[in-house]
Amino acid sequence: VAGLGNYGLRGTQHNVGMAVLDQLARQLAVAEGWRADRQCCADVVMAAAHGLELVLLKPRRFMNLNGLSVASAAEFYSFHPEDIYLVHDDLDKALGKVAIKLGGSARGHNGVRSCISALRSNEMTRLRVGIGRP
Repeated sequence: VAGLGNYGLRGTQHNVGMAVLDQLARQLAVAEGWRADRQCCADVVMAAAHGLELVLLKPRRFMNLNGLSVASAAEFYSFHPEDIYLVHDDLDKALGKVAIKLGGSARGHNGVRSCISALRSNEMTRLRVGIGRP
């Protein structure tokens, strides 16, 4: 599960993907386990939920390069694109509304576009979190 955003710019609406992962890590009682992974250029923590082993990942790059971190992690952990969930902001959804999208285009989102390019696939599942238009 990759939370897309601009690393180091906490509290901005475009970093909602990383904020969701922070909250998920707290709920799964692994929030203290985040570690910097140099190979993936990301913060990573392992978790278990409902019988699944999860890798939570927050890229340490700007949004338009998030895909490089996601692709590195996919290679390291032997994940296929269809195993990956991207959590990201969506301007076209009302604030706080969420939707799941299976594959498809980036719909103008630079972080998703980066992931599609780096993974050479659009088969990732996306959790789109509404931030509304300013």
